[in-house]
Amino acid sequence: MPRTAPAATLESAGIFHRDYVLVTLGACALVFLAAFESLAVTTIMPVVSRELDGAALYALAFAGPLATGVIGMVAAGSWSDRRGPVGPLYASVAMFVVGLLVAGTAETMPALVAGRLVQGLGGGAMTVALYVVIARVYPAVLHPKIFAAFSAAWVIPSLVGPFAAGIVAQLLSWHWVFLGVVGLVVPALLMIVPALRGLHGTRDGGTGDGKTSDGGNNAERYTAAPGDMSAPVPRKTSASGRLAWAALAALAVLGLNLSARLPVAGGFVAVAAVVVALIAVRPLVPRGTLTARRGLPSVILTRGLAAAAFFGAEVYLPYLLVERYSFSPTFAGLALTGGAVAWAAGSAVQGRLGPRLDHRRAVRTGAALVLAAVVLVLVTTLLGWPAAVAIAAWILAGAGMGLMYARLSVMTLALSTRDNEGFNSSAMSISDSLGGALSLATTGIIFAAFTTAAASFAGVFALTALIGAAAVAVAPRVAGRR
Repeated sequence: MPRTAPAATLESAGIFHRDYVLVTLGACALVFLAAFESLAVTTIMPVVSRELDGAALYALAFAGPLATGVIGMVAAGSWSDRRGPVGPLYASVAMFVVGLLVAGTAETMPALVAGRLVQGLGGGAMTVALYVVIARVYPAVLHPKIFAAFSAAWVIPSLVGPFAAGIVAQLLSWHWVFLGVVGLVVPALLMIVPALRGLHGTRDGGTGDGKTSDGGNNAERYTAAPGDMSAPVPRKTSASGRLAWAALAALAVLGLNLSARLPVAGGFVAVAAVVVALIAVRPLVPRGTLTARRGLPSVILTRGLAAAAFFGAEVYLPYLLVERYSFSPTFAGLALTGGAVAWAAGSAVQGRLGPRLDHRRAVRTGAALVLAAVVLVLVTTLLGWPAAVAIAAWILAGAGMGLMYARLSVMTLALSTRDNEGFNSSAMSISDSLGGALSLATTGIIFAAFTTAAASFAGVFALTALIGAAAVAVAPRVAGRR
């Protein structure tokens, strides 16, 4: 995509400048549809399970796509680094559509789960391919704004997705919740096609020298100083080796989800699954990620810790409001809506501030807000404070995630070169997915381990608070020493 305007003009015009408007709309539409489908499935799955007599496979319908998504992320990252993001994007969208068609036409629960597994594979790959497209198409001065738009595109479905899915399932059939998305994915992809022309990997004409397509004059791209530990440290594992490790990590996530069903060996299986997942993820992320090395490794680790703390607690907040405070499910869900709106607002604020808000300050502030929110919910649970405190706390958590998430995406691309944009983007997405998946599985085990509801909720929020504290501790290390 040619960049015909100076950086100052592009920044003032934003992501809807004539050079970027179509790719902005198309990319945001793909993110929106993926988010809508995910939230819609959560709404209709009880109906699907009852109609298809699939209670035994209910959990797998959710855990499966998360696990196969890790494999898709690794495959798309390796492919993007070798050949550019065009092929991976087309293939991932095609796989996502195939998964929707299989699930939408399923007449048995195993068939629906199979479709969901394919969906997860395509959805994970699509996320990584889109990140590489952003790195190649937009100048870095616009990265905070496009990632803010992605956050909004993910948050908006949380406001309308469950209601719309319920209406479609009631008036037509749950099948159309899957099939209806298919007709919208193709037009969204077509809007991006003009921007994909000429985007190649380093072996097909890319410079491979870390420069952006505007000749390397983009001041936001990262330049490592001698001895700076924030410089990217790629793994040397082969593409096939990374796929094998990704498959092992996916199996570990599934094993952790299923461990609660094993009354005798469940604890052993859970611990083994966590250990295997951590071992398997090492070749999939930059060297030093699990030890919080400064720079890119800590960026990736902070992303996973933030996801683990936020989503691990969010799942149980409506449950707490229903169980402890006798909220109806509809009103309990409004707490999540408030957090979603705050996430979009926080993301918009950081996008508007751009370089005036230092990356490290945004990440540290966001991590502190998430920790404070989870601690407030924990204290509310322990001391019986009014429900309004927990609801307000979650608005605070959403604002923190909005400030932090987009900036972590920006930093990942800024600390990447053309040689490893795909690997680093997949590492960020894998950290996201595995962090959330491991947290959700572990909190589920903790919740079931206690005999009273009060102790169960306290255990869940205590664990997520500890994870949030770890995110606060690692956040200052996202940038090298000044």
